[in-house]
This record gives sequence, C-alpha cells and structure tokens, in this order.
Amino acid sequence: MAGERPFIPLGIAVLTVSDSRTLESDKSGDTLVARLEEAGHRLSARAIVPDDRQAIFNTVRDWTLAPGVDVVITTGGTGFTGRDVTPEALEPLFEKRMDGFSALFHRISYDKIGTATIQSRATGGVANATFIFVLPGSPGACKDAWDGILKAQLDYRHLPCNFVEIMPRLDEHLKRGGGGV
Repeated sequence: MAGERPFIPLGIAVLTVSDSRTLESDKSGDTLVARLEEAGHRLSARAIVPDDRQAIFNTVRDWTLAPGVDVVITTGGTGFTGRDVTPEALEPLFEKRMDGFSALFHRISYDKIGTATIQSRATGGVANATFIFVLPGSPGACKDAWDGILKAQLDYRHLPCNFVEIMPRLDEHLKRGGGGV
C-alpha cells in the first residue's frame, strides 16, 4: 500500500448499566469516554440505565438504529448476581456473536486479576451494522478492553486488519434481500 491510511473517527455510544451510579459517579463510563475521545473518536451518546433487561435492550437497539452511532460499548451487568442481565438483554439483538472478543478480553484480564476474570460474562457482537461490546463495570476492565483490544480494532490504520475496514459490509446480507447465509 502506498502511503499511510487516514484515521477515520467513529461515533461511539457509551451505556453504563447500574442501579446506583450517576453521571457524576460513573468512573467506568468516564474511563471509556476519555479513551475514545483521546483516540480521536466522537461520543455519539451516553446514558445510564438500571439493571433492567428491557431498558438495556431498548437503549442499545435504538442506538444501533441511530445515524452517527457506529459502535456501542456497555459497562456493567456482566457478573452472575441476580441483577446482572446485560448479556441476556443484548445477545438476542446480536446478528453475529463475537466469541473472539470475549476470549481475548479474558486473556488480557487474566494477566491483571488472575482467575477472577471468570466472574465476567463480557461479550460482543454486531447488530444493525453496529459493533456492540459488553464490558464489566469496573474502570480496570474498561481500560483493559479499550487499551488491549478496542483502541487498535477501532482504528482504520491498524494492520493487518481492523473492524473499521469491514464496517461498510456489515449489512450486506440485508442488501441481498434478507438474512441469507
């Protein structure tokens, strides 16, 4: 390839799932917003919703349908307690699951917190031509996911491949006339 690829800023929405946090006390959301803006992306939307399946689903679904939102990152609700329902809320929305995201997140997390990483059900997928990443609620987990995975994969200049270069093709099944294989 001749010359360097240009940076392509993405619209990223950040959703914090919590019964107790506010925008003023949301350190995990703040961590994600600071990192995505530092990387040159734009914050498309930000919200906090309670640990409620329908509220989580509705917010993320609406964002995936909104112009200007290329990526949704959620933080919180990935554990095993009764109120942790973010994966259950969002996995039905996924057209495609991203099993590799979870595997790589756990590999990175293991180096930091050891076997405690097993207590997270971090996941990722694609819905409505929008990437969705479901992260644990700790600032450390958000740092690990952004620094170790998302920063590079959401940068068009990252080679040999990245999510940005395949974004125009995420909805090609719809362009062919339906959910073909």
